[in-house]
Amino acid sequence: MTEREIDQALVERAQAGDQRAFEQLVSKYQRKLGRLLSRFIRDAAEVEDVSQEAFIKAYRALPNFRGESAFYTWLYRIGINTAKNYLVSQGRRAPTSTNFDAEEAEGFEDASQLRDINTPESLLLSKQIGETVNAAMDSLPVELRTAIMLREIEGMSYDEIAGVMDCPIGTVRSRIFRARDAVALRLQPLLDSSPDRRW
Repeated sequence: MTEREIDQALVERAQAGDQRAFEQLVSKYQRKLGRLLSRFIRDAAEVEDVSQEAFIKAYRALPNFRGESAFYTWLYRIGINTAKNYLVSQGRRAPTSTNFDAEEAEGFEDASQLRDINTPESLLLSKQIGETVNAAMDSLPVELRTAIMLREIEGMSYDEIAGVMDCPIGTVRSRIFRARDAVALRLQPLLDSSPDRRW
């Protein structure tokens, strides 16, 4: 049984009135949803509140869930919308941050010098890269930021992201490309890379 099939079975049980089935879905996705929301909302207590509100909305909307997308895709869409609404109600824009570290930096084509993380130079460069990535992410429009976070941080497929963001897959590809391009541009001076290289 695939994860999606397991989730669908739990959803169907929850729709039939089995509260424990929904509790299992909450247990399964609570941390993941919290991680996603922490990219928008930095205060841990606020993340917990918004996450709880998203699960309440999901529970109330569960009778309308038809399984056309994966449960977590549907839940993430609710979570993102809840976070955006929360931030608007607070008079704030949606910030984001990435917990970038030297291990993740190895995914960058140009970051081979970070593999030896024991040197002060490597640690400083890693910190500078992390700060640069965070600043670049913070400066992205919310649509680009959401797309790149769902792809790179949450590991979602383009189809899943299209479902979460409620837009065509071509738009998702374009947003991710533009977000990567913007981050790569900011990283060029640090990585001493040519403008045509991408991460």
